[in-house]
Amino acid sequence: MLRGTLGAAIVALALAAARPVSAEAPLGIAIVTRDQVPLRAAPRDSAQTHALLWQGEALEVRAVRTEYLQVYDHRRERGGFVRASQVRRTMLDAAEAPDLLAIVRFLHDAPGAEALGIGFAAAYIGAASREAMNDERGIEALDALGTFADRLAHRASLANPKSKATQAALSAHLEVAARYGIHFASHELDGRMQVCYEGDAFRRVLALPSSAEQRARAALALTRQECVAAEMRPADRHLMDEWRAGVLDRVDAAALPAWLRNRVLMRRAGVWASLAYQRARKGEAADAAAGRALAELAGVVKNELAEEDAPIYNDAAMRVGASRWAASAMPAVVDEKRPHILIAEGKAGETCVLLVDAKSDRRRPLARRCTYGLVWSASAALNREGTALALAVQPAEAWREIWVFRKSASGWTLGILPPAATLPGIGYAEFSGWVPGGARMLVAREARGEGKYRRRFEVVRLDTLATQQQASDPGVLRAFQRWQDPAWKRQTVSVR
Repeated sequence: MLRGTLGAAIVALALAAARPVSAEAPLGIAIVTRDQVPLRAAPRDSAQTHALLWQGEALEVRAVRTEYLQVYDHRRERGGFVRASQVRRTMLDAAEAPDLLAIVRFLHDAPGAEALGIGFAAAYIGAASREAMNDERGIEALDALGTFADRLAHRASLANPKSKATQAALSAHLEVAARYGIHFASHELDGRMQVCYEGDAFRRVLALPSSAEQRARAALALTRQECVAAEMRPADRHLMDEWRAGVLDRVDAAALPAWLRNRVLMRRAGVWASLAYQRARKGEAADAAAGRALAELAGVVKNELAEEDAPIYNDAAMRVGASRWAASAMPAVVDEKRPHILIAEGKAGETCVLLVDAKSDRRRPLARRCTYGLVWSASAALNREGTALALAVQPAEAWREIWVFRKSASGWTLGILPPAATLPGIGYAEFSGWVPGGARMLVAREARGEGKYRRRFEVVRLDTLATQQQASDPGVLRAFQRWQDPAWKRQTVSVR
């Protein structure tokens, strides 16, 4: 069953290796160990080149000719000759399995050798006994196979400009992987193509008695946020995130080294924040999911974060920050004499926010605005003067804005403060306090969009919503020191 996951190629070659083509002993297969190895028409360097072979390709060996091997390429349906020094021969029998696994271990952390690693991992799976495939050796091989495939997908997704030679090699390596039954999916992400490994080897690692670290690697690879297609329907996305949460819960985080445990906790935080948003959109209770997201994020030990994990930590915090109001209950008491909000249904899928007071009711509100986003009523905050009200509205899974209702001589108007002046990526803007006098408010904003990340704390003018002062640390701003809202300080993830 395990060998079948690598496609028919390795199985066919294994059978060919076990069946002699003559009275002599079988000659096995040859795995190409470097790129652009010529498959020649004759056993000499001057012979015509039939094709260029790439690392990881498997060929059936049919004869030995001096320094050359006579081989047959089943994919191209063509025979030829390759130099013996440019391939590694194997009989795909149990006696050679330990040597093949040793090569897999050597290649495990060798960047650029992913296709070669896939070839040798496939050879080990073809050679190992059933008993070996179901113990720690087989699990190690499957873990390595998944790691090679995942790393190859990551290489293919990098946005850095590639030379023609690099592009050709990468395309060839992806083709080699595909011949072993390694499947990739691709979709557009931020104007570039994102390639993702389908994950069959990692699913098998999770199904077997693997170690905590192996399970963590498998779960992290299977639940990548960037591999969730943006065009997925909401119902399918909800099912996908429920599955992702279940996969991550199969990892014993307490048994992991601190840096790897942090990665699992950050991934869990992001997934549970997404689930909080999706459940709230469906009208289901979302407080447990939001609470779980906050708890997972709080479990991250910042001193143990790897340097490359800092952006991942920030992204997880922004996802949690965007949905954190799902964990809060509605205020118990609302002073109906002062301006406050009511929620009403609009068109199909719309939620309408009505600003009312003692003199203006639902039929004649002070202001009205409808949205397809989530309105977090528990976030409504009125200033002391009764001239401004801030409200959290979440139009997307990882994007939360502040709606600011303001009173002027001509009546009440509405202004919107987004997390950043970019196309929606991930981030949040949140009310942080009122400055006495009714002219200013405190705002925390954190966002990543269009390739830029920024976290800042601002003093904003209410009449124009323009930023008057800003800093990356709230302690630098005197207004934040004196007037920040205690509830915000207690609940926010921006101060971390």
